[in-house]
Amino acid sequence: MSFRIEHDSMGEIAVPAEKYWGAQTQRSRENFPIGMGHEPMPEEIIRAFGLLKKGAALANRALVPERMTQEKCAVLCRAAQEVADGALMAHFPLVVWQTGSGTQSNMNANEVIARRGNELAGAQLLHPNDDVNMSQSSNDTFPAALHIAAALSLEDRVLPAVAGLVGTLLRLEEANRDAVKIGRTHLQDAVPLSFAQEISGWRASLERDMELLRLSLPPLYALALGGTAVGTGLNAPAGFGERAAQEIAKLTGKPFCSAENKFHALTSKDELVFAHGALKALACDMMKIANDVRFLASGPRCGLGEIRIPENEPGSSIMPGKVNPTQCEQVTMVAVQVMGNDAAVGFAASQGNFELNVFMPVIAYNFLQSARLLKESIESFDARCASGITANREKMRGNLHRSLMLVTALNPYIGYENAAKTAKLAYKENISLREACLRLGFLTAEQFDDVFHPEAMI
Repeated sequence: MSFRIEHDSMGEIAVPAEKYWGAQTQRSRENFPIGMGHEPMPEEIIRAFGLLKKGAALANRALVPERMTQEKCAVLCRAAQEVADGALMAHFPLVVWQTGSGTQSNMNANEVIARRGNELAGAQLLHPNDDVNMSQSSNDTFPAALHIAAALSLEDRVLPAVAGLVGTLLRLEEANRDAVKIGRTHLQDAVPLSFAQEISGWRASLERDMELLRLSLPPLYALALGGTAVGTGLNAPAGFGERAAQEIAKLTGKPFCSAENKFHALTSKDELVFAHGALKALACDMMKIANDVRFLASGPRCGLGEIRIPENEPGSSIMPGKVNPTQCEQVTMVAVQVMGNDAAVGFAASQGNFELNVFMPVIAYNFLQSARLLKESIESFDARCASGITANREKMRGNLHRSLMLVTALNPYIGYENAAKTAKLAYKENISLREACLRLGFLTAEQFDDVFHPEAMI
């Protein structure tokens, strides 16, 4: 490997010749060999930096044209767009476990965009600090990039995935309106409901999760840009934060705006805690749905067996023919990871000291992993499990008519205590509710048949 010599305020350092990054990125690469190759700064953050740097350049062009010339702005925007498009990922080698402000990742973006821009221009036009980082600080760019990445992940990835599963559940509801099954509470038999009604509970939970995710978006649209080092806006022209946010809004089609209070924007991460709470709520509901599905599909002969799910792969290396509810299992594992990530996000957000929170990379890592995992997990569950669910109506009917809790229908006619006696006798003697009720003399055969209609109990 060949090297070139780069320099920064600390002196000279050798950098791989074919890479666009510079001295500060190289120092971070050498000083933080923690998770190298395994836990890089999330791609979503890097892309967000591309959008941010382009928006900042356009704002500087409008506000300080004598410093951000048209020539500089043009090549800077071209290079920044390549970063936003993900075309330069090979030039972003840094890990999550670095400075807590994300300074080195900001400088990584500055150095890559400057060198790539100069390559495009065929001249030394751009300086990483003076031009690409103009009117900015790592302390306001990293939280802004984090908000951009979080908002785009929720709106463009997670919400569409949930909407797709909601659509599948709506189709399953329509197909199962006449499938009546026994309900269960406390893992014990309860009164009947239709399978469509059970599915509607899953669907409504996901729809509520979508509402919560949407509620979390407006706070994330507020960007810290313009606060620079401590929130005062030192070295940024008046109106820079507002103008940069407007440019980013145009680039993304999202209503990004300048945070009203930059001192809050730099040190508090409550918007991310709130938004990740919505992700955790979604994870909790996906855990419940996946568990319901795998229990209802348990068997095939010795479990509940009330639904059938797709058989995707062999389930055992020793038991021939065994098939497992693996899509449900991946959902529940993802849910556990998201719940753990929520704890990390919360702890990290609580550690803002004075004018800055220095746990931002770990917040980014956990938040964006949760969004990515949930999106991919839900899409896989939808395509490989939920869309293929079918009701085992014969098993549903058999379980329904064997359930002792159907005795609840007799309460208005024989009273709660007599109904309880009927159920206990039926269970003890292994006889039907009808036979038990007649044996106890609570109803005649004609009276029992006239009031006992399980399918009408829903």
